[in-house]
Amino acid sequence: MPQRKSLLVSLQEDIMEIRALCIGLLINIIIMLRAHAQKVFSLRVVPNKLQFFEYETVSFYCEGVFHGNIVHKVNGRTSQCNNGGNKTAQGSLCIMTSLYLNDGGQHWCEIEGGRRSNSVNMSVTAGSVILESPAVPLMEGEDVTLHCRNKMISSNIAADFYKYGHHIENSSTANMTIHRVYKSDEGLYKCKISGGGESPESWLSVSLPFLTADHTESQRDHSSNQGCHIYLVSRTVFTVAMVALLLLVVGLLHCGKVRARTANSSPRCKCNCNYDK
Repeated sequence: MPQRKSLLVSLQEDIMEIRALCIGLLINIIIMLRAHAQKVFSLRVVPNKLQFFEYETVSFYCEGVFHGNIVHKVNGRTSQCNNGGNKTAQGSLCIMTSLYLNDGGQHWCEIEGGRRSNSVNMSVTAGSVILESPAVPLMEGEDVTLHCRNKMISSNIAADFYKYGHHIENSSTANMTIHRVYKSDEGLYKCKISGGGESPESWLSVSLPFLTADHTESQRDHSSNQGCHIYLVSRTVFTVAMVALLLLVVGLLHCGKVRARTANSSPRCKCNCNYDK
């Protein structure tokens, strides 16, 4: 009888240990999934560029959330995208038509609780030349093409490109391609067309792979977003599978321990029989 009580007490202790382990694993999974959910939240710009001519159209979209507000900050003043003027708000989408100079500035997506996405510093110019460069950060190893665009001339023209004011390249097609960008390629770029003027400067941002900030994740084009989504789903499935495997191993170890204790605690008959001959 005492052996059975001891076995039951030991079994209850093992069950409590397994229960505590399961609770800890579930808490870790919830924390990881919540942190992951916070990452999939960014501002997308269409078309993907930082400089615009007056009266062009641009769309901002809060990607990764069902509802978000596009916030605009210029000269220290902030405002949300609302229907009226040249702005149209549709859920997480903000369409700005016939851009004006004061539509330039910092833009970001903001959701309930005050959480912000990455910000995009867009500029609107009344000049005749802009530099079309990505609004979203590039990953190291990607290719990027900077295009020097003239407002009045649509055909290819010669252009010079500058980084931090220093001449770096001349192109007969008004395009400058950087193959396999590195962090060192990050910086302020502008372009100049002979007899046509020069563009404002724009910051080209380059991020290290797998070490990007939360706000830059999933802010790629559609194909990149699909790849990111597949990766995230695979990672979640892998995590769940590993947790299930761990619980299975713990359960098997526990069963083995119980069987061993049961075997050790079962009564044994020790006989010392003397036969009279």
